[in-house]
Order: sequence, then C-alpha cells, then structure tokens
Amino acid sequence: MSLVRPFTARFYRHRPGEDLTARVAPPYDVISLDQRAALLERDPHNVVALELPEGPLDRTAPGNRYATGRATWAEWHDHGVLVDDESPAIYVLEQSWEHEGRHVRRRAFVAAVRLHPFEDRVILPHERTLPRALADRFELLRATAANLSQVFGLFSDPAGETDRAFEAAMATASMFHAVDDDGVESRVWAIRDAATVAAVSEVIGERPIFIADGHHRYTTALAYRDERREIDRAVDRRPADPAYDYVMMALVNMDGPDLTVLPTHRLVRAAGAFDAVSFWNALAEHFDLAEPTTGHLERLGTETERTTFTVRTADGTTRVATLRPDADPTRLITGEHSDDWKRLDVAILQELILKPLFGVSADEPASLERLTFVKDARAALEVADADVAFVLAPTRVEQLRAVALAGETMPQKSTYFYPKLLSGLLFRPVD
Repeated sequence: MSLVRPFTARFYRHRPGEDLTARVAPPYDVISLDQRAALLERDPHNVVALELPEGPLDRTAPGNRYATGRATWAEWHDHGVLVDDESPAIYVLEQSWEHEGRHVRRRAFVAAVRLHPFEDRVILPHERTLPRALADRFELLRATAANLSQVFGLFSDPAGETDRAFEAAMATASMFHAVDDDGVESRVWAIRDAATVAAVSEVIGERPIFIADGHHRYTTALAYRDERREIDRAVDRRPADPAYDYVMMALVNMDGPDLTVLPTHRLVRAAGAFDAVSFWNALAEHFDLAEPTTGHLERLGTETERTTFTVRTADGTTRVATLRPDADPTRLITGEHSDDWKRLDVAILQELILKPLFGVSADEPASLERLTFVKDARAALEVADADVAFVLAPTRVEQLRAVALAGETMPQKSTYFYPKLLSGLLFRPVD
C-alpha cells in the first residue's frame, strides 16, 4: 500500500484566491490566552476555536474542551463555514518571506501519510514528546475525528524529482492564501492529475520521512489509529484502508535550498545561589573562552567546526566558548548514544554544561523548570530571570538525518524550522 496518498480536504468556504488571514493561526502550542482572545476577535470562526476550544481539560466535566471542540467542528461544517473539496488531491503549500534581504520560499506537498510505529523505521522522529501534551491532543482528536493541522515532515529528493509537480501546480492561480504576523505568506494549490499524484507518491513513498515538527500530533494519530482498530476488531468490522490509518502531513524536500533551520537558545537558573566565578572556571575545563568581537552572533557556528556558544552571565560578562581541540565529545559524553548524537551542539551543552554545572537534566523533570527556551539571540542575551544565557548555532539538516537514521532522538528544542506551518488552511476528517 502506498505511503502517501491524496485526500479530500475540508477547508473554509472561500472565493478563488481569497485571503483567509483572519481565520488562520500559529500552531496551538505557541498561542497564549491573550493571543487566543485576539485571534477570535479578528474572526469568531478563527481556527483557534477548534485547536484550543473553550472549557476545562477534564473530559468528564460538563462543557469540557473536547465536547466544545466536537460541537464546533460539526456546527461549522453543518452551517457551511467549512466545506469539503470537490475531489481528493495532494495539495501544494508554498510559504514565502524575506530573510536577511532576500526572498525565500519553501514548498510542501500536503498529503495523507500512512501511519507507522517508529520502530518500523519508515517515519522517523528526531525529538522527544511530552506525555501531558499527548493526552490533550489525543482527546481532541478522539472528539473531532479530524486532523486539524499538519505534521511537518521532511523527505529526501536530492535530484529534485518532485520539482516538476510543484511547478505545474503553481503555474495556476492558488485556491486561497493567508499571511501570518511575521509577514510570511502561505498559498495553497491542489494536484488532482492522477499521473502527477502517482509520481509524487512514488518518489516520497520509497524513502524515510523525518518528522521536523509535530511529534505530538503524529504520536497522537498513532494512538488514535490503534484505538480505532480495537473498536473495529471488537465488532468484527474490517474496513479497507481506513482514513484513520493515515495522518495529514506537509512534506518538504530536506535537500532543497530554502529549508531554514534556526536555533533555540537556552536560559538557565542555578538551583541555589549562583557563583559566576566558579561557573566560568568550570566552563573553561572543556572550552576556550574569548572576548566577543563585532558580529560574533552572526558568525556563530561558521568560523570553526568545533562547537561554539555565546555565553553571558546575568552580570553582563560575555564570552565566546569554543570546545577545546582536546575535548572529544564522543569520549567525554557517556551513555548509549551514537557519535553523531554526541557531536550535536545541543547534546554537548546538555551533557557537558547544563547537567554537570546546573543539575538540569531531562531525566529529572523538576530540574527543567529552571531552563527556558528563547528563539531570539538578542532577547536571550538579556538574561532575563536567569543566571546564564547560551546562544547556539543552528543544528544542520544532515545532523538531524544522521541521528534519526540511527534510531535516536535529539534533546528537546534541538531544531526550529522556520517558518512554522499555519493552522486553518487545510483539515482532514478521519471518520
């Protein structure tokens, strides 16, 4: 059976080329309560009403979030706010933006992808998932029986075999578009031609798919599939290739020139009183420390292959910390990890600094309350409510590929694929 197939999307009723900006939203996990209220003020039918419905999280409580989500999903479809496409398609999603003075675009195929347990080595994760987030997403999927947003996946196509399908679809007018608060424009087309759909499915389906973002959504879809299979088995029902065996994914060529991966920086607080002198002395055991020069943030990770951080303590002292030539992370980092994992900047920071110097470790969840993630480097260097800031270089795509193929997951927040996918462009019913 094919790994990738077309599906009949559900989307907002629209005129050809309509601007849906007022109805889309960022991913659910970055939306604050104030942002949620602002999005609904733009349009009461904003997708945030589906992704983060009103009501308590306790599914046994009256008016809980999941009952509200189920009712909203049904009501919007019944009243024509949401409509179903005329026929199955693989959709093309283009996101375009300005980055450092140049125009950038990223293209994705949005398709139904057959679910596989991670141990099958067909769909490969690269980060851990958090159980609390999984429970919420599972209950919402169970209530709505719909993929409300896409999992962000990567496929390998170094020869550009899929370029022709992208270009053919984008030669026509887009179905609709939207612009996010950062000025990133998203446009959507549909591929219905059977030969083109088959060609795309063949190229993508013969190689592993790497999850770039949306690990919670994928893991939730797996759990939902297993539950639905049990329900069908209990009543001796055997549906052929059911919709719940698939999940909606946006698939980007990881070998493309415009795949942008940004770092996520770290702020950390000591468990007790912080001693800056002792910290710098301890850091110097494995790192060369130098005064920063003009433009050091922009050059971070480009001047040497050795791991380099910009480090600032709350008193304003700033140093560029570069792993010493005699500090071999494959030797210094213990545990059952591959050498590729041990050479990750985020792993070196975790294993050689955060864990031994601050007692912060994923194995001790309470300690993670003293760790904050920040996307903007200059904001991180304000060292707000922290003792030390660490500014990192981006993780490279080839590092993600190597670690995932080895069957490992990276430390939390190892990658930030920019821009995020908007919610509200396409939905996929799974009932």
